[in-house]
Parts: sequence; structure tokens; C-alpha cells
Amino acid sequence: MAGQLSKHFRVSSRTSNVYGSRFASQHMPSQYFPEEEMPKDVAYRMIKDDLILDGHPMLNGQEEEAEKLIAESSNKNVVDQEEYPKSVETEHRCINILANLFHAPTENNETTAIGTACIGSSEAIMLAVLAMKKRWQNAREAAGQDTSSPNLIMSSGVQVCWEKAARYFEIEEKLVPCTSTRYVIDPVQAVDLVDGNTIGICAILGTTYTGQYEDVKGINNLLVQRGLDTPIHVDAASGGFVAPFVNPSLEWDFALSNVVSINVSGHKYGLVYPGIGWALWRSSSYLPDDLIFNIHYLGSDQLNFTLNFSKPASHIIAQYYQMIRLGKRGYTAIMTNLTDTADYLSSQLSALGFIIMSEGSGDGLPVVAFRLGPEQGVLFDEFAVSAKLRERGWIVPAYKMAADAGMNMMRAVVREEFSRSRCESLVCDIRWALKALVEREVLNVQRYQA
Repeated sequence: MAGQLSKHFRVSSRTSNVYGSRFASQHMPSQYFPEEEMPKDVAYRMIKDDLILDGHPMLNGQEEEAEKLIAESSNKNVVDQEEYPKSVETEHRCINILANLFHAPTENNETTAIGTACIGSSEAIMLAVLAMKKRWQNAREAAGQDTSSPNLIMSSGVQVCWEKAARYFEIEEKLVPCTSTRYVIDPVQAVDLVDGNTIGICAILGTTYTGQYEDVKGINNLLVQRGLDTPIHVDAASGGFVAPFVNPSLEWDFALSNVVSINVSGHKYGLVYPGIGWALWRSSSYLPDDLIFNIHYLGSDQLNFTLNFSKPASHIIAQYYQMIRLGKRGYTAIMTNLTDTADYLSSQLSALGFIIMSEGSGDGLPVVAFRLGPEQGVLFDEFAVSAKLRERGWIVPAYKMAADAGMNMMRAVVREEFSRSRCESLVCDIRWALKALVEREVLNVQRYQA
């Protein structure tokens, strides 16, 4: 009898404790649909536990009110403009706010810029590259010229989505190499590469490796001086929500004549959860008509120029919440604090002998890029330091810098909830990691000598 009861309870899914259910002793489904349903509390806990080894997302937090708006609008698909007109209007409000923040031209007190929400900056960049290529093709065809060899000028340190765009859309990459002393695009070298097949120049407001702002104004001025109308696209994925508030005098956006398009990520320093980006053009003339689809869908005529058709309204609404909740003063306060914290971290790392590769004082993102210095006299590399820090729960990744630069580096991204006290904790753990690695080196040498 006791054996039968034991067997019964082992296979039963009806239990007051998730870990007493039969599902707790089974593998999580990974190949096929399970034959039977699973209780909702068990499914929730099994997935929650399965994700426990992911990095902690505390640095991507949002206020409870924003999370409620996301939850309440997560079932809205803004492709259906007839059913969700207010969500579509909210998207337009965000675009107008960003266009004015980025100094888009105006006519009759209204911005000329147009744009769209995207799943992220990768989609926005794809759209911008398509627009530049199509506009170049149309101009070449009108002049009776060949359109088979478009090229795009960019730094060798661009984010991989630029390489994807060039490969997917059959565009030659003309790369301005990074060096051991310069980690961003050189304006003169970039403009020297321009020829009749150039569809545009990519300039980055906050590079992936070091967080530096590339010299958009320098590129623009050289193009103007040489009488070239080559368009500039600014990849402001991170810097678009930082520079206007921390360094408002920096000239990089639509105020420059050759800047025709900009992308920015809402889920980086826009302070929204991952899944939202924005693409903007200074006017409709820079977005060719043959890329815009006028479709009749679910009862209404509507324009569409995104790669993704369906698009959730939730993150658009969350972006609008952050814009009106924080305003200019709120964003300025947050981004200024982040910049100050990044500067403090840079000073502490420099005192430990690290070489700082990023810009401070608001001349770049609140990102600290650094590498081991020669005076530290160690045999281990940045990857060893990064691995050691993971033992204390820190994710400070190590990278190979852009191929031309030939060096290792580490990068700490300072986000909203990275307070000064947490920064102090990181510095202490970096000291601990260096000490532990040096001690291990000494022990290895002693073992070798023995």
C-alpha cells in the first residue's frame, strides 16, 4: 500500500508545491510539444528557474507605471491603425518630439521630418541604408549611369548590424581603419573615399567599443567645402538620448546640412525595455516613394515603410511615458549623473594603472573603455580580469578592439541604476581581481621553478 501511494504521488501533478509535482523531475520540453498541459503556476516557476542563470536585468529597470502601461498594451498591434488609432498617434508624437530634439527643419512651425518606430536600431539602420541606396540608384538612373556598384563609407569599428546591412543589400563597405591611437572614423580619410558610387557615410554618435562620438560636423564641413552632396546617416543608437542633454552644444544632427537620417534606440539610454528603436529622415524627400507601401489593411488605407509588419504598441507607449514623465530636466539629471559616475570610474581605473580609451566630461557616452597598462607589469590579459570579475557577479566584458587597432580592451557601460556606491563596489572588486590574478601568477612561477 505504501509503495502504491508513493508511486501515485510521484506521477501526480496535483500538489500544493511546484517541486512536489512530477514536472519538477522531468526535463524541460526542448524538441517537441508536450502531450499534456501543465498547470500555470508550475509552467511559470519552471521557466523562471530555467532563466536564473541569465544576467540580472536590474540596470534595465522601469517604473511600475511604465510596466503597467506595457502590460496593458502588450496585445495591441500598431499595424492595425484602424483599431488602435491612439497608439499610432502616440508613435507620431514620439517621432515629432525626437525630430525637434534633433533639430529637424520646420515649415509653418511644423517639422518636416518623418520617421517610424522600429523593433530596434538594427531595423532602423537597415531602413536608412535601403533609403540611401534607392535614392542613389534613382539619381544614377535618371542620369543614365551605372547602378551596379554602390558603396558605403564607415569606420572599421562599426557595430555588426552595419556589416549585415551592407552584405544583405549588396553594398561594398569602404572602411576607414581604426588605429592603436584613434578608435573612431577620420573625417578626411572618410571624405577622400567618396566617389560616384557612394550612397552615404555612416557616422556613429557613441561607438560600440569606446562610446566615443565621431566627428559628424567635421565630415559634414568637408563635404560642403568640396561641393559634395553625399548624405550622412548618424547612428545615434546610444548617443541620441545622451548628447542632447549632457552636451547640447555638440553639432551632430539635422542642424548639419548633409545629415539626412538618424537612428536612435529607445532601449539603450532612452530608458525603455529592449524592443524599441526609431528611424528619422530630415524630410520625405530622403525616403524614396518606392520604399513606402500604401496598403489597405483591416479596414483602412495606411502607409508602411518598416521591415517588420506587425509591431507591438507597448514599447512605443513606454517610450512616450518616459518622454513626458522625465522631460528635458529629468533626462538631463539622469544623463549628467551617469556621466559623472563614468568619469569617477575612469579616474579610479586610471589610478590602478589602466589605460582609459573612452572620452569623459560628456564628450562621449557614459561608457568606460579601458585596458591593462604596461606599468602594471602583469602577464594575464583583459579576458582573465573579466572572467575573474564574473566570480563576483559583474559582467564587464573583454573584447578584441577593431581589427586594425590590434589590442584587447574591457568596457563598463554606466546605466541608470549604477549608483556611486555600486561603482565603488566594482572598483573594489577590480582591485581584488588584479590581486588574485597576480597571486596566481606568482604561484605558477613558483611551481615552474620547483
